[in-house]
Amino acid sequence: MIEDTKKEIINDDNISDLNDICEECKDKEDSVSQNLILTGYKICKSCRISKTIFPI
Repeated sequence: MIEDTKKEIINDDNISDLNDICEECKDKEDSVSQNLILTGYKICKSCRISKTIFPI
């Protein structure tokens, strides 16, 4: 029973990370969760491109 509650807590934390809100521009886009899985950063497609072109 104890192991089941730990799994539920971990799943709740992961679900809150997938809210599709970009950390840079604060817009809600589907590409945010995709980039979070691929790169580990919560940024949208347009912010990712701008960070690649202008890395400063």
